[in-house]
Amino acid sequence: MNSALSFWSKATIRRKRLYLFLFVLVVTIVLTTLGSLVPINRQFAEQITAPLNQTLSQNQKTGTLPQALFFHNFLICLLMFIPIFGTTFGFISLFITGYALGGISLLQNVPPLRNLSLLLVTPHTWLEFIAYSLAISESIWLMRRLIQKRFSELKNTMILIGVCAGLLALAAIIETWLISIGV
Repeated sequence: MNSALSFWSKATIRRKRLYLFLFVLVVTIVLTTLGSLVPINRQFAEQITAPLNQTLSQNQKTGTLPQALFFHNFLICLLMFIPIFGTTFGFISLFITGYALGGISLLQNVPPLRNLSLLLVTPHTWLEFIAYSLAISESIWLMRRLIQKRFSELKNTMILIGVCAGLLALAAIIETWLISIGV
């Protein structure tokens, strides 16, 4: 345990941020995976997927799918930046995302890990995981800095919100394109 503490205490601030980000990234993927493996009944799966399918088809018809995907994901991401609340909200949201994926898998009669694996080979999924992990890790970092009364961290938070917005905008464009070509 002492070597683990020295590992952290000897790390630069940049390395600590990187370590925290990588840890959160792994946790988000694990939670999404666990959520997809939770058993779900067919009726509830249909209740979850019906509004998703309706929203998807509506936005495809009106040509607003990239904007809808971006605003939905960016709102969730913004909430993840809030100290304490954001971390909990983010982890629960990713677990629920996995749960919904499990419901979709049930309706498609495929194993959830197959659908999750297919998502993990798409760039938009990684862009979203990276944005969410940045937001959650900054939530933790911001909480720590605010406790220390280091309000300069708010500047880093604003920069990271911009980075996440860019990542999620790119993810929405890629996802819309993949949907349009039937992937």
